[in-house]
Amino acid sequence: MKKMPRPRLCRRVWLEPSFTYFKPAGVRIRELQESVLAVDEFEAIRLKDLLLMEQEEAAAKMNISQPTFNRLLHSARKKLADAIVNGKAIRIEGGNFEFARGRKRRGRKR
Repeated sequence: MKKMPRPRLCRRVWLEPSFTYFKPAGVRIRELQESVLAVDEFEAIRLKDLLLMEQEEAAAKMNISQPTFNRLLHSARKKLADAIVNGKAIRIEGGNFEFARGRKRRGRKR
């Protein structure tokens, strides 16, 4: 009998990305490969690298375990490094997340 995997918890995201596409200057979009960064990976980068939170605190804020946060952060950093080193565009979309109540929105009017 096969064991069922544990259901994934939705990661809590506190800030909606204002910009979801970045590309190298001087290269046409149709000529670019893309690196896709999930919204929950974006949040992990924001909390750890921009706000300089400790991993335990950032993991709690996202409602995930510290090892899960570490895997998310590692995945995000690898995608960003690949895009920068190899001249790829970065698209932010998707992922297993939900926006937190009282979240902040940047730059978009709805």
